[in-house]
Amino acid sequence: MINCRQSIESLRPYIPGKPINDVKQEYGLSQVIKLASNENPLGCSDKAKEAIVNALDEVGIYPDGNASYLRKALSKELNVTEEQLIFGAGSDEIITFITQVYVGEGDEAITCTPSFPRYASAVKLMGGHIIEVPLKNYTFDLNGIVNAITDKTKVIFIANPNNPTGTIITKEEQLDFLKKVPKNILVVMDEAYSEYITDDIFPDTLSILKDYPNLIILKTFSKAYGLASLRVGYGIAKESIIELLNRVRGPFNVTTLAQNAALASLKDKDFLKQSIELNTTIKEWTYEKCDALGLDYIPTFGNFIMIHIGVDTLEVFQQLQSKGIIVRPGCFLGLEGWLRVTLGTQEQMALFFEKLTDILN
Repeated sequence: MINCRQSIESLRPYIPGKPINDVKQEYGLSQVIKLASNENPLGCSDKAKEAIVNALDEVGIYPDGNASYLRKALSKELNVTEEQLIFGAGSDEIITFITQVYVGEGDEAITCTPSFPRYASAVKLMGGHIIEVPLKNYTFDLNGIVNAITDKTKVIFIANPNNPTGTIITKEEQLDFLKKVPKNILVVMDEAYSEYITDDIFPDTLSILKDYPNLIILKTFSKAYGLASLRVGYGIAKESIIELLNRVRGPFNVTTLAQNAALASLKDKDFLKQSIELNTTIKEWTYEKCDALGLDYIPTFGNFIMIHIGVDTLEVFQQLQSKGIIVRPGCFLGLEGWLRVTLGTQEQMALFFEKLTDILN
């Protein structure tokens, strides 16, 4: 037997949920609604689809390794230099770049738990130690993170909004926190769901980037833009950080179809506005529905919501799946008794609550 690196032994592969077609086949269903992966219920922009079709003749050619057109457009959109941007096959690939560059054997990185599991696995991959501070009131405990900093700390990961709880740290909380973090520690602000937020208490992290040279912002086209299957995300930081991350990036990591679709999506402001408005409407409707049914929930800033059902979530998940509704059970997320539910269309959410009520009754 060929031995693997010791740091690999503690890792476990990600186990995805069953695809929709598999669920249909297993339970003999004609319709299945997936509310498990925080995807956009509207899909993606028609302009993105058109861009994909127009690029099909290019699939035999390697993609632009610099993502030049997308880079130029984002640079203008965000008012940053082109050298401040890095692109990945999803923002989670950039998380891997970060740990490859900054985390070595025995180094530490800090985050809160429960949160996005990719932080921990990327750190462990490099032989580092992940320090997981428990959430406080379902929100990132910034004081707890500061207290956990040691001379071995290299990176801090913050999901804002947090997945799976949907909570945020505010503008004031973020600034207070950044002032306390030593400048030799990289702070990763993962803002995968930030497009959905219209509340002005949410940090404008981009505006303070110049004041904090140890800060990197992660964004994605998978959520509000609806390009989850194409895998395209990006990071924004000072040029010297991006230059280091590019040293470990593969030369053709973002496909031509992904680049073209992302560029078209970026330009389609109407679709983004429609996605945000739908999410806001469905969120408020879901709150009212939970209140009427006596179900506790965590107010969310994302496109998903944690709903407390107080019973075995794995069993409820399986029963919902048998009825054609796929959600994410809290037992997989460190929140037993809760379900994480993507905010779908009103028709989808009404069907979810109908089936959930049948099961709980």
